[in-house]
Amino acid sequence: MISNDITDMASLVARSRNGERAALDALIQAIQPTIYKLAQRFLMIPADAEDATQEILLKIITRLSQFEGKSQFKTWAYAVASNHLLDVKRKPMEPALTFDDFAEDLAQGLSVAPFEGPDAALLLEEVRIGCTLAMLQCLETEARLAYILGEILELDHQEAAEVLSISTSAYRKRLSRARAIITDFMLGNCGLANSKNRCRCSKRVVRATELRRVDPAKLVFSTSVQRAKQFPEVLAEIRQLEHNQRAAALYRAQRQPDVSQEFVRWLKTTLWQQESQRV
Repeated sequence: MISNDITDMASLVARSRNGERAALDALIQAIQPTIYKLAQRFLMIPADAEDATQEILLKIITRLSQFEGKSQFKTWAYAVASNHLLDVKRKPMEPALTFDDFAEDLAQGLSVAPFEGPDAALLLEEVRIGCTLAMLQCLETEARLAYILGEILELDHQEAAEVLSISTSAYRKRLSRARAIITDFMLGNCGLANSKNRCRCSKRVVRATELRRVDPAKLVFSTSVQRAKQFPEVLAEIRQLEHNQRAAALYRAQRQPDVSQEFVRWLKTTLWQQESQRV
């Protein structure tokens, strides 16, 4: 039985291709959050993810006539996004790290006492999210993309393989390798995944601030005090999971940063421009 979501999406695509502005608006609004989530996990920096999302959505809008319906529209949109992200040329915030470099970095500069203060919860969340996303950057791009699709966005193996234009068995192998690397690294180094590890977010705040990886006046990932204070409860639930499930659960628990008002204005302007060109 075809789900209502799939049926509704197919209807929006058909109506968009027939020139209905409202349908195109609804279609883009429906896929924008997941495209941004994919881009933000892949690129880490929200501003980079917004730029990539803009370019991806433009490709989707202008290539809509090329969608042949051989797969679900969402799968096709993910494929457009994935191909773009693999090709994107970006200026990294810092030189790329290997997992060995990252492990060495995690072992250095840990404060003796946990960080305390009025903004402690927000700063801990900033360090936590930034650190775990940086771990993803240590994966090779194809492995990182496979991990995000399968473990964070939770696409099934067949759909993820379609997105990446590889066989299902090849995707399973790629995902398995990426999952093993991330899981082994977190269990061996991260205090979130394994309470026996020395590294604690609360002991990394001072060093992260000194190295300007965290700017207390301009937080990138942490914007809600309420959500930040709720994380210990979330972590307690994650630690009840099997060891090999904890890394993915940590990523899925992250709330992605909201898009900027500039992005919202761009999207509205772009949709209006597309409508004007149809008239």
